[in-house]
Amino acid sequence: MAGAIADRRRPGVRVVFSDGEPVALLEAWSDADLAVVLDAVMCDPPVPGRIRRSTMDTLPGATAVAGSHSFGIAEALRLGHVLRRVPRRLLVVAVEAANFELGVGLSPPVAAAVPAVVVSVLREISPRCGVDSDR
Repeated sequence: MAGAIADRRRPGVRVVFSDGEPVALLEAWSDADLAVVLDAVMCDPPVPGRIRRSTMDTLPGATAVAGSHSFGIAEALRLGHVLRRVPRRLLVVAVEAANFELGVGLSPPVAAAVPAVVVSVLREISPRCGVDSDR
């Protein structure tokens, strides 16, 4: 998903690929007007392909949604508040998955959700620009 956004080369947009390590997240979003985090999540029960959007105000706690990283975005955000290293706005766009095993790849429902996520994020980061969803 992030690769598709990076390919668009929007002015003023920096795409950072991260494994979710908290210091890397803090570095990536520190002083940003808007930080968009793309992730895969596992919910109980899972609905693979369902897209979830959260902001700083609506981000579920660590026990509500488990991200693909051992240290969740919510915890990184709490640490960022303590260190005063949070973006002005944070948007988390997550796609529900059913399996995080290595080498499995995207299931058809998750793969089908990717274009909608990309268009949604492009609209968020470029609200005054037209979105070329067919690229």
